[in-house]
Amino acid sequence: MDTREYIASYLDQTAEIAKGIDKDSAAKMVDILSEIKAKKGRVFFVGVGGGAGTGSHSANDFNKIAGIHTICLTDNASLLTALTNDEGWESVFKRQLEMQNLSGNDCLFIYSVGGGTETLSSNLVLAINLAKERGAKILGVVGKATGVTAKEADACVIVPCPDPSRITPHTEDFQMVIDHLLANALCQISK
Repeated sequence: MDTREYIASYLDQTAEIAKGIDKDSAAKMVDILSEIKAKKGRVFFVGVGGGAGTGSHSANDFNKIAGIHTICLTDNASLLTALTNDEGWESVFKRQLEMQNLSGNDCLFIYSVGGGTETLSSNLVLAINLAKERGAKILGVVGKATGVTAKEADACVIVPCPDPSRITPHTEDFQMVIDHLLANALCQISK
């Protein structure tokens, strides 16, 4: 495949994915976030790798554009590394949610390709379990329907995957698209 063929294939798949996004799931996310905003609750973003970067970007968008108090749990490098060193990577998100007194007025928002399992991204699973215990809403944008996020979330957009070799880049592309969609929808709805 030459460069132009690769580019055309990638962009054609991107257009196909955009058409395949479950609009009902996205609308449910807007509804839940509107409730969180009305209750003056908080949104806690979590993710690793690209999802951590998207969570940081989303915390900016949701605070600035949507007017919802948000925190990205990977933004405080000192706390993140201290908890990882002292308590282990598995509990790093759960512990921060405990420190922040996560409540039923709040929301845990996950960006992940796989969505977490007991053996892969178990830190997401522990955060999900705590959120459920505390009555917090759980949202996610993931690339697989088989992970804990897709199974346990109150609303989850599962990014369609036309090419398994591109599941990570396409999922991460659409995590940012969904971020912008939600933040701007919340801004327009509240006007």
